[in-house]
Amino acid sequence: MCGICGILYPGASQNVDRNTLATMNRQIVHRGPDDDGFFVEGNVGLAMRRLSIIDLKTGHQPLSNEDESLWIIFNGEIYNHTELRAELETRGHRYRTRSDTETIVHLYEQYGRDCVKYLRGMFAFAIWDRRRKTLFAARDHLGIKPFYYRYDGKTLLFGSEIKTILSYPGVRAELDPGVLAEYLAFGYLAGSHTMFAGIDKLPPGHTLEVDAAGQLKIECYWDLTVPVDEEFRPREYYVKSYRELLESCVSSHLMSDVPLGVFLSGGLDSSAIAALTTKIRREPIETFSVGYEEESFSELPYARQMAQHIGSRHHEVRLNRQEFFAALPTLIWHEDEPIVWPSSVSLYFVAKLARERVKVVLTGEGSDETLGGYMRYAWTLANSRMDRVYRLLTPAFFRQWMRNGIGSGVLPSGLRRKLEHTFFGRDGASWPSFYFDNFYSAFSAAEQGELLTPRARELGGNAYASSMDYWDKSSGDLLHQLLCTDIHTYMVELLMKQDQMSMAASIESRVPFLDHVLVEFTARIPSRYLIQGLSGKHILKLAVKDLLPHSIVSRRKMGFPTPWANWLAGPQLDDLQSMLLEPRTLERGLIERDAVRRLFSEHRSGRRDDGDRIWRLLNLEIWQRVFLDGELPTTESIPARAAVAITNTQSSRT
Repeated sequence: MCGICGILYPGASQNVDRNTLATMNRQIVHRGPDDDGFFVEGNVGLAMRRLSIIDLKTGHQPLSNEDESLWIIFNGEIYNHTELRAELETRGHRYRTRSDTETIVHLYEQYGRDCVKYLRGMFAFAIWDRRRKTLFAARDHLGIKPFYYRYDGKTLLFGSEIKTILSYPGVRAELDPGVLAEYLAFGYLAGSHTMFAGIDKLPPGHTLEVDAAGQLKIECYWDLTVPVDEEFRPREYYVKSYRELLESCVSSHLMSDVPLGVFLSGGLDSSAIAALTTKIRREPIETFSVGYEEESFSELPYARQMAQHIGSRHHEVRLNRQEFFAALPTLIWHEDEPIVWPSSVSLYFVAKLARERVKVVLTGEGSDETLGGYMRYAWTLANSRMDRVYRLLTPAFFRQWMRNGIGSGVLPSGLRRKLEHTFFGRDGASWPSFYFDNFYSAFSAAEQGELLTPRARELGGNAYASSMDYWDKSSGDLLHQLLCTDIHTYMVELLMKQDQMSMAASIESRVPFLDHVLVEFTARIPSRYLIQGLSGKHILKLAVKDLLPHSIVSRRKMGFPTPWANWLAGPQLDDLQSMLLEPRTLERGLIERDAVRRLFSEHRSGRRDDGDRIWRLLNLEIWQRVFLDGELPTTESIPARAAVAITNTQSSRT
């Protein structure tokens, strides 16, 4: 819906400068090109940029309660605000608008900080309580909307994007060296830290409060602690209940006073959302897809098949190598941190395409992490079962000998890659090796020992600490532990990609699969109903099979592929190597020159596929150039030919 930012000098006589606040707010014009708003009073300042979605005439922010003792800025959508409004009005609360923003204000009046427990939706908001001289903020249950902050005990700065905080006078963009190891392993940071020293993110399902004395309090109001059903229920119960809940969630997410569409990849998840949207609306919908000039990496044929099946008005954009690389600096600026997955770039281009026709899109994010859709879940379950027997029957020295032999380079590269993913190539006594290094890590902790300089190794932190913290707190059988950990870590970063790449194009994305009530239901489903063999999401497949072609339901998951490996096979690889070996790159004192040379050498020779590692290092360097060196790209730096491609493709499909 918009972007927010603010300043608070708790308990101080210092007044907020409106011009400083306006400078912060200008950094996120793309999040809300329709309107802006300010509340500045003494030591507090609130600002917002609005993308008008609900209550176009009277939904202006900041918004207050009746006596103006509370002021709010809000980013997101509350899907149950109509029901909440009816209840609040019976309790005497008087509304002046039709907006969901006002419902949050009245909920806070009624329940205080417990107001968040009544909300269903995606949100990040801040409320200034004039009577208590307290700022209260919250982030939605699963982290669909972002909330970043910096607090040094004297000044609280916050915003929907980190760049708002960086624009405050005296705030320097500095790499936090303690997160380097985690970044190189995962590409994202699972806890509250960001890549920037001193800037944190409010975790999903948490509230933040700073009182008049300057005391900062962060509390958890929701966590996925639902136990798996122990009583026997037939599979049909979960299929029927899931379908009813999902259809209800899609219906609620269609709330909009502006045109709305669906991102359609042709996979099961987005196809289910598109089909349910069509069923509920009973009219053709707008669907949008992205592909590549390399046809083998494109899901466009499946998207077209699904679009024809539901009779949607379908639009496509194709992306080429030149457009992809030209867009990277600008999109890293939008993301605030290095981009984790190449698919973020294509997500931006399909969002840009959609913005030509709609302001809101529904997407299929969240189904894999809640219903066991990734093959890594089934693979880990099988690996774990076989590893228990393997460790029981073989001595430790033999297992180590096997791992050394697989990693030695003697075996053909294809066979070696396969064995590295099995219990033969992984240390079953080490969960980081067995799971995280197996499916997430570009650079394992051991590999970082060769890559990083001695100083960077010393300061780089623990690669696995944050993810292991969530793993240790998870409960249930192995599958539910895997899902719970991913929901708190991997999925949060997926949602940031979804939010920031869509908002970069001034479009709001919604994720019906991640309604927290639906997620709580999925957490109760026994594992035997979720995964069969190496295939997952069986509940969803059965729940929507009447809506989709069999070929869509049964086809193998592609996972939004990008022809990154193909692009590295050409002259682009030489350019990337040169960039990562430039003096300015090496003078940062983070990576060893010889390690980079070895990495590119083994990739060229085919001894190892180092595409993920090259991507990780490339993004780190571009991020440092954009934010630390101040080489800020302009919003026009994405090549004009990309815009032409969008226009031509769209018109040809209309």
